[in-house]
Amino acid sequence: MGALDNAVRSGKALYAGISSYSAADTHRAAQILSDLGTPLLIHHPSYSMLNRWIEDDGLLGTLDELGAGCIAFSPLAQGMLTDRYLDGIPADSRAEEQSSLSTDLSSPEAMVHVRSLNDIASGRRQSLAQMALAWALRDERTTSLVLGASSVAQLEQNLGALDNPEFSDDQLTAIDAHAVDAGIDLWEHFRCGTTT
Repeated sequence: MGALDNAVRSGKALYAGISSYSAADTHRAAQILSDLGTPLLIHHPSYSMLNRWIEDDGLLGTLDELGAGCIAFSPLAQGMLTDRYLDGIPADSRAEEQSSLSTDLSSPEAMVHVRSLNDIASGRRQSLAQMALAWALRDERTTSLVLGASSVAQLEQNLGALDNPEFSDDQLTAIDAHAVDAGIDLWEHFRCGTTT
C-alpha cells in the first residue's frame, strides 16, 4: 500500500487500485491507503457465472461500503462461457494447449452446466457470452468488465450484451442452478489472508 501511495503522490499513477484481495484484506488495504492519504479507487477481481467468489466473500458489499469500484476480469471464465467449448475442446484452444485453461475445467459435469446456461441464453435471444457479460454487470456495484476480444467481430458480439441487460427473477433462478463453481478461480491462492 505504501508503494501505491508513493506512485500516486509522485505522479506516476493517478489512482490506487488492487486486484484479487479478499473482502477482509480489501478493507485493511483501504484503511492503510486512507491513513496514507490516498483513497482506494478500484478493485480488480476475477468474476463470472462459474467463479462467484466475490459474492461468497462479501467483496461487493465491502467495495460498496468503501466507495470503491469493481472492474471484474475473466467474465467469460477463460472462454468457458462462450460457444467455443460447447461441442468439445478445439485443437487450437487454450484448454488444449493448457496455457491458461486446464482441460479439467471442461469436465463433463462442468459442461452440463455450461450447456444449460447456453440454453437459457438462447431463450433470451443472446449468445452465451452476451448473457454471461450482462449477468456479470447485473449488480450495479460492478463498475465495468475487462474483456479479452481477439477480433473486432468478437468485440462487437460482446457489446451485444448491452442489448438485453435485464433479467427476470425466473431467469436469475434458472441461471443460479447452473452458475456454479467450476474451478476457474485461478487466483484463489492470492486471497489466503495476506495482502502480498
